[in-house]
Amino acid sequence: MARIAVTDGMAPEAVTVLEKAGHEVVLGFIKNEDLLDGALKSFDAIIVRSATKLTADVIAASVGLAVIGRAGVGVDNIDLEAAGSAGIMVVNAPNASTQSVVELTIGHLLSSIRHIPRANLGMRDSKWEKKEMKGTELSGKCLGLIGFGRIAQGVAAVASAMGMEIHTYDPYLPPKIAKSQGAYLHKKVDSLFKTCTHISIHCNLTDETHHLVNSKRMKMMPGKRGAIKCGNHIVNCARGGIVDEDALLSALEDGTVTSAALDVFEVEPLPKDYSLTRHENFHGTPHIGAATLEAQQRVGIDIADAVITGLTGKKPKTLVNGTFFVI
Repeated sequence: MARIAVTDGMAPEAVTVLEKAGHEVVLGFIKNEDLLDGALKSFDAIIVRSATKLTADVIAASVGLAVIGRAGVGVDNIDLEAAGSAGIMVVNAPNASTQSVVELTIGHLLSSIRHIPRANLGMRDSKWEKKEMKGTELSGKCLGLIGFGRIAQGVAAVASAMGMEIHTYDPYLPPKIAKSQGAYLHKKVDSLFKTCTHISIHCNLTDETHHLVNSKRMKMMPGKRGAIKCGNHIVNCARGGIVDEDALLSALEDGTVTSAALDVFEVEPLPKDYSLTRHENFHGTPHIGAATLEAQQRVGIDIADAVITGLTGKKPKTLVNGTFFVI
């Protein structure tokens, strides 16, 4: 029997899976200072989302830990190299939230171009701003997808069905995959910005992608498609830090960007004086891409299965630190 810490919440069905496998599950958030003091020494595994940060120092203090499970896709809150060097497997659940993030991305795109958040707030303030709420259609516009993995391909399928022309930049993507999905693959990210009025981000946060969406690139966006001045629109449901948020605010203020919608931010939760939320053409959500009942159930079951496999000493299918893993 293993002892498993679950620090950021987990679907009850997934907890049951772990317990039926004979393991003890301990639910509850652990403060960073307690993690650094060795709070995980009595655990064989830990399952986290994005709130718990497993740095090199935390991992060094967690003697005895065998498996780290990330209930979701991104693992930027886990030091993969430190975990691997310590002989700790890191596993994730990359497929469970795909559909939920696809749908949220499309929701943000539609909300942006049809002014749904602004119109709603106006009506709550007894305003009837019909003339001010003239929007544009997604149909006929160029959608640029930065990264073309599972989520981006799902967004492309929906957007294509709505009549959008699909473009992507992904330096690691075999051209045949883009072609099979009906997407035009750009060799340079600047080319994508020069072509597309609508940009959606679907890549990991790395040194290479930090502030990839910056002032220079936003100014490259064309703002129109043919005779239709549809403006420029940016959506990020991937990772905070890929968009330069200060540059985005400036672009909204000077009209370079017409609307922006973010589900992820460089600092979470947002500070009280966060300026973007005060701009009328910005709307956001508090990192809820995977926050659906369906996704949470799937992600819990998937990560429970991966952790159980890792605890038996076998290699899980979703091992993400294999390059660094040392036994």
